Amino acid sequence: MEKDQKVDVYLVCNAKYHDTNFARLELLKLLAEHEDVNTRVAENFSATEAIASSKLLITYTCDLRPTLEEQEALDQFLAAGGRWFALHATNALLEFVDGKADTPDLAPKFMQLLGSKFIAHPPNQTFGIKVTDVQHPLTENIDDFEVHDEEPYYCEALGEQTVLLEASYSEPSLGYVRSDYGTDRDTHPQMYLHPWGQGEVLYLSLGHCTGKHDMKPLADIVPVVRGSWDSPIYYELLRRGIRWGIGAL
Repeated sequence: MEKDQKVDVYLVCNAKYHDTNFARLELLKLLAEHEDVNTRVAENFSATEAIASSKLLITYTCDLRPTLEEQEALDQFLAAGGRWFALHATNALLEFVDGKADTPDLAPKFMQLLGSKFIAHPPNQTFGIKVTDVQHPLTENIDDFEVHDEEPYYCEALGEQTVLLEASYSEPSLGYVRSDYGTDRDTHPQMYLHPWGQGEVLYLSLGHCTGKHDMKPLADIVPVVRGSWDSPIYYELLRRGIRWGIGAL
């Protein structure tokens, strides 16, 4: 990253069942720490030309379904060398069957680009995060840590992953159609790098948050949850992810 050169970042923040307003504000604060970063904020992937001209794409989404044309544009963005910092439920597309959540294969190209597909998660809980690559700039000098009131994700790996963080849990996901998915595995990636063409995706599954009204119509009022956002280590991971994306790490 050259000093005094403008760096365009495109932030898509639109996460159903999550506190989008809180996450958007926190991410914008972190981006504002870089004087050369110019951030454009959107609720979807429709401005494909703006994404293509950006150095970094950041997404905090849930059940946001890009069109086929938008998926092709994301493919081209990465193939040309773009970097994508995908957070939390970006890889989650949901439908409900008899009161339970299902995750059908609605956008396979989108998930291939991300390097994983969300399948299910058990209730929010406290669990430990293990640093699996202690020498990578994204994780060096970070010790193993705990997160609280966080969603432990079960995801299907798609393509190459360099796993930087992982966690161990095995509870069934009773609210999901595929309730036993992932319970037979010892560990689950929490942060990884996934190459695509000349570009790369950094995915971080942590980052759950909800406000009082975010679970409507499934529930009327719910407790405010900040999950990993209450952890200074999570903010350090976000800062490093941004620096990675703009070429400053």
